[in-house]
Amino acid sequence: MAATMDEILNVDLPVEGMHCAACVARVEQALKKVPLVVDASVLLDPGKAHLKVMPGIDRSQLIQAVRAVGYDVPEEAVSTGEPAAPAADSLDENKEYRRYRSRFLIALGLTVPIMILSMKHLIPGISAIPNAWANPIMFLLTTPIMLGPGSIFFRRAWKALLHKFADMDTLVAVGTGVAYLYSTIVVLFPNVLTSHRQMSHVYFDTAATIITLILLGRMLEAKARGKTSSAIRALLNLSPKTARIIKGDRDEDVPVESIRVGDRLRVRPGDAIPVDGLVEIGNALVDESMVTGESIPIHKSQGDQVIGATINQSGSFVMIAQRVGKDTVLSQIVRMVEIAQASKPPIQKLADKVAGIFVPVVIGIAAVTFLIWWLLGPEPRFVEAMLSAVAVLIISCPCAMGLATPTAVTVGMGAGARQGILFRAAETLETIDKIDTIVLDKTGTITQGAPTVTAIRPSGEFSDQELLKIAASLERASEHPLGQALVHAARDRNLALDEPTDIRTVPGKGISGKVNGRAVILGNAGWMSQNGIAVHGSDGQVSGSVTFFVAVDGSPAGYFVLEDPVKEGSKEAIVSLSAMGKQVVMLSGDKSETAKVIADQVGVKQVIAPVLPDQKLDAIKKLQEGGNRVAMVGDGINDAPALAQADVGIAIGTGTDIAMESADVTLMSGDLRAVPKALDLSHKTLRTIKQNLFWAFFYNVIAIPVAAGVLYPFFGFRLSPTIAAAAMALSSVSVVTNSLRLKKAITSRG
Repeated sequence: MAATMDEILNVDLPVEGMHCAACVARVEQALKKVPLVVDASVLLDPGKAHLKVMPGIDRSQLIQAVRAVGYDVPEEAVSTGEPAAPAADSLDENKEYRRYRSRFLIALGLTVPIMILSMKHLIPGISAIPNAWANPIMFLLTTPIMLGPGSIFFRRAWKALLHKFADMDTLVAVGTGVAYLYSTIVVLFPNVLTSHRQMSHVYFDTAATIITLILLGRMLEAKARGKTSSAIRALLNLSPKTARIIKGDRDEDVPVESIRVGDRLRVRPGDAIPVDGLVEIGNALVDESMVTGESIPIHKSQGDQVIGATINQSGSFVMIAQRVGKDTVLSQIVRMVEIAQASKPPIQKLADKVAGIFVPVVIGIAAVTFLIWWLLGPEPRFVEAMLSAVAVLIISCPCAMGLATPTAVTVGMGAGARQGILFRAAETLETIDKIDTIVLDKTGTITQGAPTVTAIRPSGEFSDQELLKIAASLERASEHPLGQALVHAARDRNLALDEPTDIRTVPGKGISGKVNGRAVILGNAGWMSQNGIAVHGSDGQVSGSVTFFVAVDGSPAGYFVLEDPVKEGSKEAIVSLSAMGKQVVMLSGDKSETAKVIADQVGVKQVIAPVLPDQKLDAIKKLQEGGNRVAMVGDGINDAPALAQADVGIAIGTGTDIAMESADVTLMSGDLRAVPKALDLSHKTLRTIKQNLFWAFFYNVIAIPVAAGVLYPFFGFRLSPTIAAAAMALSSVSVVTNSLRLKKAITSRG
């Protein structure tokens, strides 16, 4: 029986020893074969596997699967269930960099004198040193490099061999090992090679320089790769370490981890809000930009939701904790970004297939190269054959190919998270780039989703404030959205409301009762007429507004105009989408006349109204049947069927009420301008992936034949192993650097 989503557990599995994309693929394949594992995705940085598993899974099987392919898992680190977000200091972006740097510096210190001795004939003062002295000295300097900084490649290659696979470390180990062993034989057993008419030249400089250059490349690569996940670290660093809890008549600072749901917390000006919750007392301006991407501070008062890690700019308030630990919006964002970064877009499948057969093919090419040079090459044939084969092995390391997709995805997803744009999976990047039709829900997406008092028109003895106070006092007992709009308007003006009595509500018409002993009637024109009160004016339905009339003691007292106003930025977003060549369609459950008014305000040409939620799904299907690739933008709850049917579902929310589980893309901000930003982000990320893959493939297609010597018969040109090592290292760094350019491009666009 298929597992339901409620049955599936999430497991985080730390994995040690991974150093490249091939490692990631190998661990993923091993974990997916474990019984009860539904899915597995692995992150190279910070070295973690995200697993979806069925209940009852044997943890030891997961550990054994990882160890069986040559990697390790700290057994005590396995955690089942929904894990809390990792601590920021656990994501040490410099850890791997420092490890490679120390190896590089040691190798460099030994390689410099080796290079000097290998070029002694060009350096006055030491050119007289005989080879009988220079060669043993280079042997003594190179051996510590092979056994020390360079041993990492040989250990990994040996481990790969034991587990019957080959990777890029295999190429490095074979290439440098051959050069070192040949040179060692020349030094220790010179007669063996001279008897075969080979020159007694040594290539310790080749082995040492290759290892040093590759360590340099890995060091730079680790430094750059560490930066790609900086978005997660930045988000985690936002979370405060302590909170001010209210205990009786005193406040106490406690670690934020000790906060429990229901605790009352005090937040002062300048404080970071410790957890998600509800404002109980007070007012404040809160900067939510680091979570939602919304730059304008939001006013918060009694009953408003606040998000953990956002900043209280001014004002003091007391809040009630509602979501703590792994349940906070920040923790969900971090986990969603990590999982998305670990996922792979379809374009990566080609790279994975090529990488799977690449290393064995390269070893075969190196072997053929060796044979051709040995049989047909110039003297000394063995040496020339060895150098050409080593050059092929070294320059073929598919590091750049393996880094092409994950680095771009990590940078793109991270930059998006900083702007409040969360992708559920990397494959969405490709799907959304092909979208040609954007369907927008009206209420809550284009408009604010709640009626707002836009005009107060008192008559007779009442002022604006007095009329609003009377009407809002009567509506205190009502839960109708229009009535609550009056109550919110009164609270925004700090009006003290009275307690109503003798309440009578008639659905679809209005409400009546007494406020301070005065008879009050509130409702539409029909309700007024039914109560014998003559009013003038339209109910505003055709124009997209609603008019609420008020009568006090049997006489007309005025009216209110309520509207669901268009969100700031909606028109700008729709203009941007149209400029991108997208067809924009608005769906609405309102009457077509009302929907048309909003559409005209924001510049939408095509309107489908009125439609119920299930009819919205049919509308999406109809667009798809017409050959359109459709993205549906809605609130992620009421529009769930349509979001699921669309090629890409985009949930737009306010940060505390987001549908992360039902949409392909979640926009933390309620601003519709995030939609074109998301499209632009996906386009630029996918473009960078294609650039990286092109240059990685192009580099290997061109470099391998050159290293093998195809140009030698025509131009006398051949690629030395040392230059090959430098080129290989630079290719990897260039891919990572190109991906990091993406971060700047996305940030400047946002």
